Amino acid sequence: MKRQIIITKDGSTTIHLPNWNEQYHSKHGAIQEAYHVFIEMGLFFYLNKNNTDSLVILEIGFGTGLNAFITLLEAKKNKLQIEYIGIDAYPVDISEINKLNYPIQLNIPVKYFLKLHTTDWERPVEISKSFTLVKRKKFFSEIDCENTYDIIYFDAFSARVQPEIWTESIFQKMYNALIPKGILVTYSAKGSVRRVLQTVGFTVERLPGPPGKRHMLRAIKK
Repeated sequence: MKRQIIITKDGSTTIHLPNWNEQYHSKHGAIQEAYHVFIEMGLFFYLNKNNTDSLVILEIGFGTGLNAFITLLEAKKNKLQIEYIGIDAYPVDISEINKLNYPIQLNIPVKYFLKLHTTDWERPVEISKSFTLVKRKKFFSEIDCENTYDIIYFDAFSARVQPEIWTESIFQKMYNALIPKGILVTYSAKGSVRRVLQTVGFTVERLPGPPGKRHMLRAIKK
């Protein structure tokens, strides 16, 4: 499938898939979207509600590593201890990773971003004293754990192109994987996604979305 590196409206890059008319991040701003959906509405919300500085985060769709990268930066800035598990059945090739400009846009040495992608898969790696990464190459349907994660970043390709990912069976796995009062955040605000989240037991909030998108969803395990 053809793939292109494009510049989004906030100056940060993403990968565009012309055959699907789909991007790894919002064309309105890759970094802006990541910070709004996953850091502000996910990580910071959870920290404000829970007296903890130690978290376990699962990312559904490791992709370009942008969400992991900014979470790494926030862990250091806020003196957190984060164990981060990124799931992706089809990892992005390092040749594409080298063309992404997130370190430049965030004014961080590129070696810290590349370390996320050059570490081994399937084993824990200490990226910094505050951030441990485990990358797992597997399908989302293969996730089978209970009461493990504080936060899930659900950042898969959209339901328009991969409807099989946004199903009751997948979200039941997400619900089971979270600890009680754990949260799932996603850029999607589709009514069908909200209803499926509610069906498996989540309390769901529709929130203001990032630039270029009216809404997003946050789901809390009862």
